[in-house]
Amino acid sequence: MEPVYKRVLIKISGEALAGDKKTGFDFDFVSRVCETVKACTAAGAQVGIVIGGGNFWRGVKDGAGKVERVSADRMGMLATAMNCLAVCDVFRQLGCDARVMTAVDIQGVGERYDTRRSIEYLEKGSVVLFACGTGQPFFSTDTAAVLRAAEIHADAILLAKNIDGVYSADPRTDPTAVKFDEISYDEVLARRLAVMDSTATSLAMDNDIPVIVFALAEPENITRVLCGEKIGTTVK
Repeated sequence: MEPVYKRVLIKISGEALAGDKKTGFDFDFVSRVCETVKACTAAGAQVGIVIGGGNFWRGVKDGAGKVERVSADRMGMLATAMNCLAVCDVFRQLGCDARVMTAVDIQGVGERYDTRRSIEYLEKGSVVLFACGTGQPFFSTDTAAVLRAAEIHADAILLAKNIDGVYSADPRTDPTAVKFDEISYDEVLARRLAVMDSTATSLAMDNDIPVIVFALAEPENITRVLCGEKIGTTVK
């Protein structure tokens, strides 16, 4: 394996960790993801990870009109922390050093996020899991992923989703939807394509970080993308 990207930020949806159960964890699948990432680090790649919290809580969507937006977003941050703790332990059981860094102070859960220290961990071969989003409400974990990618000077963002790329429309409801091999940030924003939210897309564009969207259903796709194989959709 010869990675074409030295340092990457992988964004994984919380729902992907749950598998068919939709909530909680499918640890067989989580283990496959961690084994793949471990192989990438063994090949010399530096990997940071941001995980969504949708397998436990989806913010205002789950609030049913009873939970105010700020509280709902903070609950989502806690869900990402739970995911990072679980995935971190799977990495460690596989013999791969991993660290949880949190955007908010949660004593005993993880180390408070610090850009310089996170880069030091990456350079030593540790996988760094960034928990609690940006630490602020009203920002998604997509935005957190781009923010951390910019801060650690990542060469690319690997957006591992439940869909295999970016389409002109939702392929689940529109049989005429066309998949893009490559698309610009400007076109994503102009067409309002559901890649990331507009804040995350604008931040990636402003910092000139390519975003590669691909399906996580086969965790080995992480390796394929890291080695430069053209799968999914590249947004740049």
